[in-house]
This record gives sequence, structure tokens and C-alpha cells, in this order.
Amino acid sequence: MLKLLTYKTPAKFAAAFKEFYITTNLKQVKVLSTAILVITILTRIIGIAFYEEAIKITRYTEYSLGNWIQIAGATLFFTLSKIALTSPKWSSQHKKTLALFFIVFVLLISFGVSYVVSTYNTKNNLTMFMIGIVAVSLFFALELKQISTIAAIIVLVFVLGMVIPKITFQDKMMNVFAAITLGFILIYFSRYSYYFKSRHFVKIKELEEKNAEIEHLNTQKEEILASVAHDLRNPLNNIQALSGFLLAENEHNDEAKMISNAAKQAKEIINDLIETVKLDQTNLKTEKQDIAAYLTKIIQKWKANSKREFLFLPNDIEADVYLNCSKLERVIDNLISNGLKFSNEDKPIEISLTQQKDKIGIVIKDFGIGIPEELKEHIFHQFSKAGRQGLQGEKSIGLGLHISKRIVEQHAGKLIVNSVENEGTTFTILLPVA
Repeated sequence: MLKLLTYKTPAKFAAAFKEFYITTNLKQVKVLSTAILVITILTRIIGIAFYEEAIKITRYTEYSLGNWIQIAGATLFFTLSKIALTSPKWSSQHKKTLALFFIVFVLLISFGVSYVVSTYNTKNNLTMFMIGIVAVSLFFALELKQISTIAAIIVLVFVLGMVIPKITFQDKMMNVFAAITLGFILIYFSRYSYYFKSRHFVKIKELEEKNAEIEHLNTQKEEILASVAHDLRNPLNNIQALSGFLLAENEHNDEAKMISNAAKQAKEIINDLIETVKLDQTNLKTEKQDIAAYLTKIIQKWKANSKREFLFLPNDIEADVYLNCSKLERVIDNLISNGLKFSNEDKPIEISLTQQKDKIGIVIKDFGIGIPEELKEHIFHQFSKAGRQGLQGEKSIGLGLHISKRIVEQHAGKLIVNSVENEGTTFTILLPVA
């Protein structure tokens, strides 16, 4: 209990939590004053509609007066809270004071209603007091000084309320003891609520700081990665050029071939790493393209630079799609490369177009070794463990399909894989029609 009474929000977050709960308390004032206003106005309307029966109720005058006080008070607090939430002229202190006055108002009107109903006998007001305690603790975050002041006011009102009824001295002492006990309960419940609201706020702020720190580290990682990748490309270009000179002199130079292939593979890895960084940093710019004409150019390029057979089946589909031509070409090139890598040289690569309502499908199919069932769920992961060597020993670091999926999703599309081991793999790029 002592821990709750002495608890303070950590100094690092104290100012932010104070501003937060001041605003939150004020929003609660607006909500609760609206609820009180609706209830009391409905009560007044019912009283007017059934006036002849209503005036026969014992102590009708007191009920009626209390109802007008509740309507006036709720209207005042609703109006002030609405202004305070929108006006820059209201300081934090003014907002805090308004919330405190409203809390006292709620406890007093609940006490007043019960007091009249109980024929001015305070010992019958304990239930309503408990309801007030729960309401204040649940809806409001109050500092120890604030809730102690409110508790003292309510206990004083409770004690003064014993002046009117004629009860024994023993009953009065019991009521005083009960009032003081409930005052402490009010303080304890409020501190309990304050503690957990504060701890929750602190945890959220700590998570926000951790997320900001992680984001900063990711940015630094991407900057370093991009810088290193760019710096490595130049010496690799030189190595590839020199190996090219050696091969020009002697095309059967196995060492030069190994150097050239290693440099080429390293450049491909670097390009994948740079592309991964770029995908996190840039928004995709697209333009409308005829999809069949666009694919025809890509396939012609592959036919000119490869000895493999390429089958293109446009299926008489004529449709425009918004594309980033270079980015999507990278995806198609990667999928075709995978088909070549994992199928024998006598097997063709089949590219076709399909249309499903408002979607265009670019289907790239090979007749190779396929993807094992246990690897399918990993193939789109970054640095995927599903990366395998090609039939000619080509290596992979598991970035190609991850990048391809990201690019397709940036086009508001979807990349789907269907594969049967030892029969082949089909990748389908679904894109919205322009």
C-alpha cells in the first residue's frame, strides 16, 4: 500500500504523462457530463409528462431542485470541457482544475440523490459513496494530493450530513468512522488506478523509444550497406573487365572464366542488396503500358541472349497495366533466370498471359526440378534458407524472390507460386488492370 501511495511516474516520462492524463481526464469530463445531461433531461421530461403523479412523490420538491442542479451543472461542465479541449487559451492548470471540480460535482450529486432518498440519513448513503469511489477511480487519473483533497471534501460533507437526521451519538460515531474508512478506500483505489495507468503509459513510451532506436539502427544499416555495396562494385567491374581481356586472348582460360563468373555473381549479390535498400526508401513511379507489347520486348531480349527456347502465349489479351518498367522487368528476369537455373537446357521456358476479371496474370513456367514442399513457405523470405544451387552450380543468397515479391506488391499485385517436385514450377504475377 505504501508503494502505491508514494508512487511517482519516472521523471523521464513524468511531464508527458501529466499532459496525457490532463487531456484524458478532460475527455472523461465531456463524456460523463453528456451522460448525466441525457439522464437528467430524460428524468425531467418524464416528470413533466406525468406531472400529476410525480408531485405526489415524497420530497418531490427536493428531487426537482436536485434535478435542475444536475442539468445546470452537467451543461456547464460539458460546455467548458468542450471549449477547453479545443481552445489553446486554456492552460494545463485550468484543465486540471476543471476536471477536479467535475469529480467533486459527480460525488456530491450522487451523495445528494442518495441523501434525499434515505430521508437524510447518512448511514444509508454508503452504497452511493462506493459507486462514486469506483467511478472516480475507473475514469480519472489523479495525483495523491488531488485525490486526498477530494476525499477530505467528501468525508466532510458526509459528516456534516449527519446534522439534520435525529440519530444516536453511537450511530454518528459509526458513520464518521465509515466515512473516514471510505475516504481511505477512495484514495487507495485511485492510487491503484493511477499506478497502472502510469505504468501502462511508461511501457508504451519505452516501446516507442525502442522502435525509434530500431528504426534508426535500420536506417544506419541500410546506409552502410548501400555505401559498401556501391564501393565494391567498382573493383568488381575492374576484375570482370580484366578477366574479359584474358578470355579474349584465350577463351579456354579456365582460371579467367572462374574469375569472371565469381565477379559476375558478386555483382549480382551487390545489386540485390542495393535493391533491397531501395525498396525501403523509395515510392514506386508507374506509367500505363500495354502488357503484351511490354512482355514481347523482354522475351525478345532473352531470345537474343540465350540459347534456350522461350514460348510466349499472349492468348489475344489486350490490356493496359500501370508499371514501373525497369522494376517489373527485374522481377520477370529473375523468375526467368530461376527457370533456366533449375531446368535442363533442352526444356523450354513458357511465358503466357491470363486475365481474371480486373486482374492480369503474367505466368512464367519451367519444366525443371520444382520446389520441395518443405521449402515452399520460405522461398519469399529475406535471405531465405530455401536458396539452392542451380543445376550448373549457380549459387543464391535468397534475396531474388524476396525482392520480386516486394516489387510486385508495390504494384498492388500478388506473386503466386505453384510447384510440383520433378515436374516444374509456375510463378504467376497478378496485376490490376489500368
